[in-house]
Amino acid sequence: MTIKEIAKLAGVSNAAVSRYLNGGSLSQEKRAAVAAVIQKTGYRPDAAAQTLRSKVTDYIGVIVPKISSDAVSRMTAGITQVLSQQGYLCLLANTDNDSERELTYLDLFESRSVAGIILMATVLSPRHQDAIRACSVPLVIAGQQCEGVPCVYHDDFNAARELTEGLLRRGRRKLAYIGVTEQDVAVGQRRRQGLRTALSQAGLSTDIPTRQSPFTVEGGRAAMEELLQVCPDLDGVMCATDLIAIGAMEALRTAGRRLPEDVSVAGIDDSWAGLHISPKLTTAHFYYETCGAEAARMLLSLVEQKGDALPVRQTMLGYTVVERESV
Repeated sequence: MTIKEIAKLAGVSNAAVSRYLNGGSLSQEKRAAVAAVIQKTGYRPDAAAQTLRSKVTDYIGVIVPKISSDAVSRMTAGITQVLSQQGYLCLLANTDNDSERELTYLDLFESRSVAGIILMATVLSPRHQDAIRACSVPLVIAGQQCEGVPCVYHDDFNAARELTEGLLRRGRRKLAYIGVTEQDVAVGQRRRQGLRTALSQAGLSTDIPTRQSPFTVEGGRAAMEELLQVCPDLDGVMCATDLIAIGAMEALRTAGRRLPEDVSVAGIDDSWAGLHISPKLTTAHFYYETCGAEAARMLLSLVEQKGDALPVRQTMLGYTVVERESV
């Protein structure tokens, strides 16, 4: 017998059973329902788990795509700060950008009766969306927008649009783009859409040389080398992320191109690394720590409602273009 099974028999959430077992706040009606099921089934919680659980108010599962990512670490910092202030313990699961592992962790956290889950999503496949909507514990998505699900996300479209407009104001007309997989709606699709909108509004063709890259410096370097083969006279490069942009800049310097005299380069994320290269990288600053903190507050508001239905909140955060030397 598991907590999940008790919750189903009692007609309450997993979190409600967890609060009952750990002496947390619970309505009299739900407390009576859980007590009746426990008495009938003879359920006894694991003593070691109970001892550990008694040291904190509850647990929140946080699923991240890559713990080494600067953006992920900043979001995690915002999450843990809010959770610790409210007496919650963060259980961190790193998927290494493996979408199947995301689904595994979603199921694991749900079955272990965490109070709630924060998912830093990259790819939201139909299977992901089904699992998210079927989740029996409160869940908030950070970094992507998902219809009908509480989430906190960034204005990827307008950040890319404004940065591309900056390249055009600099007089750049032979642009190239290095993006990421378009399975990632926020970074892959919306940032490219922002670029294309800026080009269209300027009366330019949106059919420009484009390559996809992993979220790495090495990927950006390889993509840039390919672009120089097909468009050796390019004079501006928009990149989906800062790390990709740094790799592109390395390839351009190796090819003898001066930055920004011959080629202007822009990225998105405002990674610390962009300040430690020459020339310093023009980028868009996203408020990742704020994103994490807001996602945690949104989740805790759902947890504290003890399963009561609430309107779905979706919050889009702004950005700030940071003009440096690469453009």
